[in-house]
Formats: sequence, C-alpha cells, structure tokens
Amino acid sequence: MLGRVRTSWQTWRTGATRSEDKSLRAAAPRGGEQRRHNLFEAAAVYVAARAEGDQDRAEEAAAWVDPGALAFGVDELARRAVIALARERDAAPRDVARSLLGLPAA
Repeated sequence: MLGRVRTSWQTWRTGATRSEDKSLRAAAPRGGEQRRHNLFEAAAVYVAARAEGDQDRAEEAAAWVDPGALAFGVDELARRAVIALARERDAAPRDVARSLLGLPAA
C-alpha cells in the first residue's frame, strides 16, 4: 500500500506519464530496497555513456535524478574536467575549453 502511495506521489510530483512511471519502477531495485543515486554519480554515468555512444545507459542515468540536477552535475563535471586538463597541459582553462570544442584561440 505504501509503495503505491509513494509511486503516485512521485508521478504527481514529477509529472511523469504512466509509461514513464512504469520505466521508473522497472529501474528501481527489487525487495523493498531503493538505491538513491547521487547527482554527481548520475552525471558521471550519463556523460561517460554519451561519450561511449550508449544511449540506453545515458537515458537510465538521466532518470536517476531531476533534469535540473543532472544539468548541474554535468556542468560541475565539465568545470572540473577543464580545470584538470588545464593543470595537466599548463594552460589557461579558457584555452583548454576552446580547444576541446574545436574553437580558435581567443
């Protein structure tokens, strides 16, 4: 009974349709134990899956957290990656970001 109330609440809160709700339930762990994913974990899995061309895994990771939280996590991952590469290359983060995107030096 409590599971149904929780599912109904999540559906109402997120605005998920019935088909989306079913996919969310299918992704949830069985046995009453629900694993909560960290937004940074979701962002890391999402970005890695996109880099590897694994659309199914990217969609799965995107469903773990709110879209706004995922965007924040991806932004934070990008920021940290650019800083790490800039340190490694002994270059300015601006130059590294532009080179990663294939843009000419500013």
